[in-house]
Amino acid sequence: MARIELDMAHAYRRNPQQDSDYALLPLKMTFDDGGAYALLGPSGCGKTTLLNVMSGLVTPSHGSVLFDGRNVTKDSPQQRNIAQVFQFPVIYDTMTVAENLAFPLRNRKMPREQIDKRVGEIAEMLEMSGQLNQRAAGLAADAKQKISLGRGLVRPDVSAVLFDEPLTVIDPHLKWKLRRKLKQIHHELKLTLIYVTHDQVEALTFANHVVVMTRGRAVQVGSPADLFERPSHTFVGNFIGSPGMNFLAGNVDQEGMHMGGTTLALPPERRLPSGEVKLGIRPEYVTLVPANTIGALQMTVSQVQDVGTHVILSARLANLSLKARLATDAAQLLVGDSVWLKVMGQHTCFYKNEEIVP
Repeated sequence: MARIELDMAHAYRRNPQQDSDYALLPLKMTFDDGGAYALLGPSGCGKTTLLNVMSGLVTPSHGSVLFDGRNVTKDSPQQRNIAQVFQFPVIYDTMTVAENLAFPLRNRKMPREQIDKRVGEIAEMLEMSGQLNQRAAGLAADAKQKISLGRGLVRPDVSAVLFDEPLTVIDPHLKWKLRRKLKQIHHELKLTLIYVTHDQVEALTFANHVVVMTRGRAVQVGSPADLFERPSHTFVGNFIGSPGMNFLAGNVDQEGMHMGGTTLALPPERRLPSGEVKLGIRPEYVTLVPANTIGALQMTVSQVQDVGTHVILSARLANLSLKARLATDAAQLLVGDSVWLKVMGQHTCFYKNEEIVP
């Protein structure tokens, strides 16, 4: 296992002149030994490029990659001792499950007794002990991907295991089982695991630390709780959560925050810069309150979605729109009803130029 330190940028074009020329904008980042990390973001944001820089499949055009303080920028994946699991299963169909799992160990001339022991341990973790003698060709897609996962995990001395959207080909109802398995395996083996995904549920349920990326930039690194409670950038607030965070544009002066033709008083402890500021609040923290409650806006209901366990209420005020996740008794509200929704409270965040105000 290794502590991975990145201080680099990468451009596929020569002599990049502007941000759009970079696949990865300059970043400094550390992945601690034994940690479980996720690289999360939309397609094309640079997640896989960053993973391939760590694995050695891509050499960064600027900067360096360190493993435990050793510069490995020019080293191959083999020299870095990296295991990588790809989006589609990479296995040998003519081999049995056991032979597939043993293949990386046999290549390293490990003694047969140790190979058998290690293969047995990994197969048990993946719940494949009863399939060790089956040929891989006859297995379902999820079983083949489990073999691919096992081959990445089987080497006990590996520096890190890198996963590039490994559950894409798996049926949705099986994904949660494999995520649970990976979490369990990380807890037992304490390997350094780095997992690329565009699915926030996968990232937040698998990783202890999530790197949120957009347009070649890492905009926030934090725990799932950090990303939910205090997104450092409006992109993170919008990308994390279903629905994402509400953002209400306003203008701040000594009287308070002006938005939608009304003024909200700021909490005494808050000091905000004057001018254009966005108020951010999660739908989970928006509440229905009595008329004229301090910190609330009078809005008009535009949609009511009853999803059984809760209600998603959409409301509008002038050019502002807001979503609230409410108890099921809110389903009695009708489009056009006037409601008071509290948006100012302990969970409210404020943003200037898309960045959070400390």
